[in-house]
Amino acid sequence: MSDLPSSALDLCRALIACPSVTPDDAGALGLIERVLKAAGFETHRIVFSEPGYPDIPNLYARIGTGAPCLMFAGHTDVVPPGDLSAWRFDPFSAEVAEGMIWGRGATDMKGGLAASIAAALSYLKSHGTPRGSIAFLITGDEEGPAVNGTVKLLDWAKARGERFDHCILGEPTNPDTLGEMIKIGRRGSLSGRLNVQGKQGHVGYPHLADNPVHHLLRLCAALRASVLDTGTEHFDPSNLEITSIDTGNPAVNVIPAQARAAFNIRFNDLWTPETLQAEIRRRLESVAGDARFTLTFEPTNAHAFLTKPGPFVEMVASAVEAQTGRTPILSTTGGTSDARFIKNVCPVVEFGLIGQTMHGIDERIAVSDLEGLTAIYERVLGAYFA
Repeated sequence: MSDLPSSALDLCRALIACPSVTPDDAGALGLIERVLKAAGFETHRIVFSEPGYPDIPNLYARIGTGAPCLMFAGHTDVVPPGDLSAWRFDPFSAEVAEGMIWGRGATDMKGGLAASIAAALSYLKSHGTPRGSIAFLITGDEEGPAVNGTVKLLDWAKARGERFDHCILGEPTNPDTLGEMIKIGRRGSLSGRLNVQGKQGHVGYPHLADNPVHHLLRLCAALRASVLDTGTEHFDPSNLEITSIDTGNPAVNVIPAQARAAFNIRFNDLWTPETLQAEIRRRLESVAGDARFTLTFEPTNAHAFLTKPGPFVEMVASAVEAQTGRTPILSTTGGTSDARFIKNVCPVVEFGLIGQTMHGIDERIAVSDLEGLTAIYERVLGAYFA
């Protein structure tokens, strides 16, 4: 077992070398399982299935049986690397150059996973098994449909009687510098599609047609005519963005038969998907007139949530400040993450590396930041079990 990686750097490089593009695991979870099992963790590999979706392997590991239990969560799957020739180094070579670790997943989020595992190993070596428990909940389905991952893994753990008191999710949270930002919540996400039916005809005889584009423009304007809200104490204002308008019409002298639009709303804790859908419908119907339209919403599991500042948030913030000298901003910005599922079982905060290169060509992290993040996590463990 001596050949197993234990430092954050070695762990990160070994994980990047596994080309675990969703839904492929490529050995990433097996590597983590071997490392944690060698350190005394009880481990479980679970594969979840769902018709119409790929089977996904997941990993749960725990050392200790008592409370409190601090869980580290994360994912080993990564997005595709894109054009390989555009990368400075092979995206799965885990090259170290110029003080950086290069490769797909370095930022999102194999670096964060490596730091949390290395911190736990170091803490156990110095302090032994804590009076409570340390757990790892790791999925291979975060970058994909998120159907056979964290949600089912949490249900599986609950059925076994596993209980968690707090969670740290190591997603990249810092915009520019390690220590800038902790995520204490996330906005919700709701996507909708608007289809307006018209009557096709010649542009020279508009009275014989019914142009759906004109109706659609009026309806879209109503969606953005006034703000949804002005924000809350911990959230920015909710935001609606129209992301597509299309008629499927290649001709410039034909009035199309239909026009379509798509939109997405990132919403704060003033809304639920249900209340937001009702508001969108109200806005459209108020200006619809004789427009014939259908409105559909895509299913969403991304609700807005907040982990209220308190002792646990303060503990993480204090560890960040002690290591970096920076007082982190408590933020709810950005997209969605698996924290939206974890918040149903325990308070969760997100703190990880710098996110500037995530999902991009030449994704990379500074070795010094990886080591700093590891030290922060170890400080949290020390304070948590003190």
